[in-house]
Amino acid sequence: MASSSAKILSLSLLALLICSSHAQFSPTFYSTSCPKLLSIVRSTMAQAINKERRMGASILRLFFHDCFVNGCDASILLDDTSSFTGEKNAGPNKMSVRGFEVIDTIKANVEAACNGTVSCADILALAARDGVVLLGGPTWTVQLGRKDSRTASQSAANSQIPAPSLNLPQLISSFSNKGLNARDLTALSGAHTIGQAQCKNFRPHIYNDMNINAAFAASLKANCPATIRSGDSNLAPLDVQTPGRFENNYYKNLVRQRGLLHSDQELFNGGSQDSLVRTYSQNGAAFSRDFTAAMIKLGALQPSSSTVGEIRRNCRKAN
Repeated sequence: MASSSAKILSLSLLALLICSSHAQFSPTFYSTSCPKLLSIVRSTMAQAINKERRMGASILRLFFHDCFVNGCDASILLDDTSSFTGEKNAGPNKMSVRGFEVIDTIKANVEAACNGTVSCADILALAARDGVVLLGGPTWTVQLGRKDSRTASQSAANSQIPAPSLNLPQLISSFSNKGLNARDLTALSGAHTIGQAQCKNFRPHIYNDMNINAAFAASLKANCPATIRSGDSNLAPLDVQTPGRFENNYYKNLVRQRGLLHSDQELFNGGSQDSLVRTYSQNGAAFSRDFTAAMIKLGALQPSSSTVGEIRRNCRKAN
């Protein structure tokens, strides 16, 4: 196993590579133009989480769904109009992705301090990090300097965001298409140590799969009937022990066959990720280290170079 100094060096080299490949990125990008940015985002996220702890998970998921579709460009924040179809009503997002009002509030507070300066994409990246930290999770350095897209792609959201029905090879392929490896997949899936999922997304797992603890499945069925469209939006915690605290119980649950989603349990089902899941279940520090490294890689996903970005005044619409 690598020494702690070697691990720190690896993370430093990762950040250096990201900065060199995207020269405009820097953690101090707004230090002069908007010096209060970090404190504004953190305090507004703290208020949101104090009101509803689940919001930390919702903002983290919002960031993931944004970055997985043509890079981290805040395209998911754009509202549909009579002449524009965005990503909010794509299958993985409709009546599911949430937290838009929190981003609106952060954006309004940032605009009051330094108008027309900070992108919605950077605000979302910072809010996702702060949500994890405020729920007891690790921190990482967020590279800043993103631009907001002027467009979005519902078709890309439908085809590129990983579905809860995917098996392990499909999950690995989905992440590989974004430049993320199997270790990144398993570490980022640990985000499911916080938050909740809808019945429609875990119904097939609790009724049809065999790789699930019988008592756990039975405990979920009362609130998630077998009949399709009956209770589809009913919620269950992704981590039944501590859904409002970021730690490694998610992996402990997988080892006990208590993963809520089919895609969750696929990470510990006799496949290539079993050993890593067991490591994370026993070593929270190892999970935190790999999760933060994977979040840095996720946050570096950029739109096509042909896409012309902007700093939106309103995160819900292009200027």
